[in-house]
Amino acid sequence: MRSEGQVRFITISSRVQKAAAASALLVVVVWAVSLAIAGWAQYSASADRMSLLSREAKVATSEERLAAYGDNLEAVSEDLDRRMEFIEGVAELLPENMKVDTAISDSTGEAAATVEKVSAAFPQAAELARIEARQLAIVEGLTRYADWRSARAAEALKKLQLNPDAVIRRSESQAMGGPLEGLSTSANGEIDPRFERLGLSMARMSALESALDGVPQLSPAAGGVTSKFGYRRDPFNRRAAMHNGIDFRGAIGSPIYAAAKGRVSFVGWKGGYGKTVEITHGNGLMTRYAHLSRFDAKVGDRVAAGEKIAGMGSTGRSTGSHLHFEVRINGRPVNPRTFLETAPNVLEEIRRAPELAHASH
Repeated sequence: MRSEGQVRFITISSRVQKAAAASALLVVVVWAVSLAIAGWAQYSASADRMSLLSREAKVATSEERLAAYGDNLEAVSEDLDRRMEFIEGVAELLPENMKVDTAISDSTGEAAATVEKVSAAFPQAAELARIEARQLAIVEGLTRYADWRSARAAEALKKLQLNPDAVIRRSESQAMGGPLEGLSTSANGEIDPRFERLGLSMARMSALESALDGVPQLSPAAGGVTSKFGYRRDPFNRRAAMHNGIDFRGAIGSPIYAAAKGRVSFVGWKGGYGKTVEITHGNGLMTRYAHLSRFDAKVGDRVAAGEKIAGMGSTGRSTGSHLHFEVRINGRPVNPRTFLETAPNVLEEIRRAPELAHASH
């Protein structure tokens, strides 16, 4: 280093140089691995979508279906029965006033062509061909409806600061099979991609809407809020401290309610929290109810939103009767008011989905 006409030298030992080089190499490797993982995840998702689109492009042609009718009419009839059982199973997941157009649309052109060719070649099978065409029209309508509801649910989850993509990934990782198993709906004995597409759309809709049901949405106590989420002065040592929940006032024994449906995962004493109940709601969501005087639920119970789970108290590190309520996402505390104030309006919009869908058609 040159300074005021003088030159000074700093010598770095080979050990220090090697350590620095190793650290730099480690940073590069970690960065490359992270980039590779992200790239592979994106590629896999894209590959899955392309695979499905490719299969959808290979649905049975009218000629193939005509051959199936000619080869074994009884087998075709059995296929249609299985298709109808699948459609009826899907319909049970939808509102009763949901109406689907059974008219053969332009996008079911192959089905229309099949009806025409089968009717000409095998008049006795014309009605079966028309049933098949109507089934495909129903599948098309149900798929559009499921995708519409999925989009609404995903948008609602985003408003509540939850990740819908993570919900879908977790649902897929926990999948244990479904109604598509054993369903043959094409000439070569494979599952018709249009039915598979419906199954995937329904699974996505179910996962997203189930996640919404587990969102804290009801006040766990009737009393008002006495202490907010965030930093405050600790009531014992008077120093600044992080308050990971909100407190509700009330008399000892006042009922405490589940803020959302879920499974009771903890009942007992938890350090400064005193008597505590914890409920897991899926997708990393957990609610905690502390300083209780009694328990009205036990571990393993499935509870509904608004169900009584405990009584208010002052156990643990407490200066008086109140409920300490927390919401945690993957173990990280978040402000419960975000859910309690936003979720009711968001969920009301979602529950009106069937009504809005009917009005839009």
